[in-house]
Formats: sequence, C-alpha cells, structure tokens
Amino acid sequence: MTEENINVVVPSVTEEDIRVLMKRKDEIEEQIKAYYDMLQDQGDVGLHAPLVDVEGFPRADVDLYAVRTARQSISCLQNDHKALMTEIENALHTLHANAKLGHERDDASTKAAKQVVSMSSPFAIVDTVIQGSPAFQGGLRVGDEVMEFGSVNTQNFSNLHDIASVVQHSEGKILRVGVIRNGQETHLVVTPQKWTGKGLLGCNLVPVRR
Repeated sequence: MTEENINVVVPSVTEEDIRVLMKRKDEIEEQIKAYYDMLQDQGDVGLHAPLVDVEGFPRADVDLYAVRTARQSISCLQNDHKALMTEIENALHTLHANAKLGHERDDASTKAAKQVVSMSSPFAIVDTVIQGSPAFQGGLRVGDEVMEFGSVNTQNFSNLHDIASVVQHSEGKILRVGVIRNGQETHLVVTPQKWTGKGLLGCNLVPVRR
C-alpha cells in the first residue's frame, strides 16, 4: 500500500447502511421467489417454455398475460439484485477501508500485505449447501474454495472450529466471505441466523488438504 492510498478519504459507511442494503436484497429475493412460484402454478412453464401450441396458437392452459408479466418481472428483479450485490460489496470494501484508516500507517500496510497472502490460498472447501439456508441466501455454493470467513483467513486458520466459533458469535451479524469460484475471486456476505434447518448457516465445510 502506498502513502497516497493510505491518505485517501473514503465515504462513511456503517453496518446499519449494509443492513439496509441486505434487507432490500432479501425483499428482492422474496419477490423473485413469488414470481417463480406463480410460473410453477401455471404448469411449471418457467422462463423459457413456449407459450404457443404445436400449431402456433396461444396456449389455452396458461394465463399468458400473467406468465409474460412474471417473466419480465423476474428479469428486471434479477438485474436489480445483481446491481444491489455490487453495491453491497462496494459498501463492505468501504467499511473495511474506513476501519483500516484508524490504524497506524505501518500497521495498515502490514495487514494489507497479510490479506493479499490470505486471499490467495483457500483453507476450506464448501461441500454442502442446503437450499433456502442462510448460506444459500448469501450466495455460497458447493465447490467454493474459502479464503476468508469473517475474521478467519489463511494466516490465522487452524481448524474448522475457528469458523464455527465465528459463526456462533455472529448470529444476526453480517460476515464477509471470500471464495474462489471457477478460478475467480468472489466476495459474499452471509448472515448466520436461525432458520428451519439445523445450525445457523446450513452448509458444511471441509479443510483443504495440504
């Protein structure tokens, strides 16, 4: 990190700001689910099933207007969701940047260097994610290689109990999760919380074999 970067003034972002964004994300996901449920009720036509019969006439077994409206709404909401996830990621970056500015310059440089090392070497792999769980809602997927989970990274990870401890002490709080997916670094936000299944996340991790 250069002297210039350390002195950059970044906008103020609070955890409450991120909670508001996360609430909007949840609302959009609920709307998308409702439209998918409606499409399923219409004979599970989904997003791409044809709305004309083999003779080219409009299908009489579905509500064509409702299906077209649902499909268009899902497309718009998915775009909104993608933009919102980018906004959340940027807000998290800003929040972390503000926190770093409170430390000594040398200390900030050291931590940044350690973070670069930690983000390059995953220490666990996601091998199970239950659909509808907090982990699933946060974007975790099977095969994700975890390189950051809240305060746990490659530098301080010793075993999976470290992650379990972070999760237990972070119920209802936003956790930043960095993963490698298909060779690309991806940053997610996961909120451990009670749900209809077991635990607070609904996923399982296994350590990377060295």
